[in-house]
Amino acid sequence: MDAILADIARHWPLYTAIPFIAALIGYVTKRVAIEMMFRPLEWVGIKGTFLGWQGVVPQHGGRMAAIATDLLTKNLLDIKDVFARIDPDRITREIEQPLLRAVDDIAREVLAETHPRVWDRLPTVARDLLVKQIQAQTPQLVRQLMVEMRENVDDFLDVKDMTVQRLTRDKALLVRLIRETSRPEMAFIARSGIYFGFILGIIQTVVWAITKNPLVMPLFGAGVGLFTDWLAIKLIFIPREPVHLTRKVYLQGKFQRRRAEVARQYGEIIARDVLTVPNLMESILRGPRSDRLMAMITRLVATTIDAQTSSAKPLVSVAVGAKRLEEMKRAAAVKAIERLPNTVKYAEGYLTKAMDVANMVEERMLKLTPVEYEGLLRPAFRQDEWKLVAVGGIIGGIVGELQVLLLLH
Repeated sequence: MDAILADIARHWPLYTAIPFIAALIGYVTKRVAIEMMFRPLEWVGIKGTFLGWQGVVPQHGGRMAAIATDLLTKNLLDIKDVFARIDPDRITREIEQPLLRAVDDIAREVLAETHPRVWDRLPTVARDLLVKQIQAQTPQLVRQLMVEMRENVDDFLDVKDMTVQRLTRDKALLVRLIRETSRPEMAFIARSGIYFGFILGIIQTVVWAITKNPLVMPLFGAGVGLFTDWLAIKLIFIPREPVHLTRKVYLQGKFQRRRAEVARQYGEIIARDVLTVPNLMESILRGPRSDRLMAMITRLVATTIDAQTSSAKPLVSVAVGAKRLEEMKRAAAVKAIERLPNTVKYAEGYLTKAMDVANMVEERMLKLTPVEYEGLLRPAFRQDEWKLVAVGGIIGGIVGELQVLLLLH
């Protein structure tokens, strides 16, 4: 014992440094593990080999996106409820002026393209009368369109496909969705490496003083990296329910404890970057169910044109055959769909406020069970978690070996 104490007294700076170096190992391995989860977005290294790395989240973007979308569509958001909040009369008023301008352009373009001779021969007053008659029916057409879409939104919009496609194409968004809602947990993981590492470093110091075995340092270093990585990840999620030590002191996974804050952040990101009006319009117009919208708009436009050509029969119907009339209906429907995104832009503010996606997601997230809520973040760690822990062990072992070289020289 006297020899051990003498050795400690002689080399006290090195012995003192061991716990601090272990704390540094714990911190560094955690920071590396965190960054490896999210960076880089694309593969960096030699393709076709294991020599390289891509962030765990972006590498498994499709799977992560599917998991996030399942949680969103099954537990947090009902697209029918979202669309039910839209008032058909209000949206018709919001887009009335741009809508009338669009109808004016569409009507004149279609008639000029499909019936150039008839259109050229019509007096200006007759042209204007025909266009105004079509315009008069347009607000009712829009209202009917919105009513049908509200009642049958699943026929026109595949929100799961839209969300998966959005998150898969934009890897940075997927990373942001997970990282922004888990930033305090990531900071906790890094800090925990310092505390756990320091404690294990004290044990490491005692063992080295007693044994002087060169294997102690790399083995403890690897152990610090492995154990603290594993433990920190576990402490984020468990215990799921509060375990009270006293009335005011309790243990609970950090992520579980922050549910209210996470729900607000998650809802804001979904509303701002995923379920936006432009994204919804894009999916409705070009998604896997867009043909149904086209069919409905064609039907509604055809009904309106039939009504107007009938009332303006002396001017148009006699000169327009059945075949040309069908061409006119299809052309009008196509142009109406082309103009739809620009027209709806004028109601984007109202639609965003009316749908209130952020609050809906937040409210429903607060009602999830602890296991369902954990599913928001847990898959990001579970996927290739062993690799992250292993990297911590490898880095810890290397630093431990450097400690041996320092202590023996």
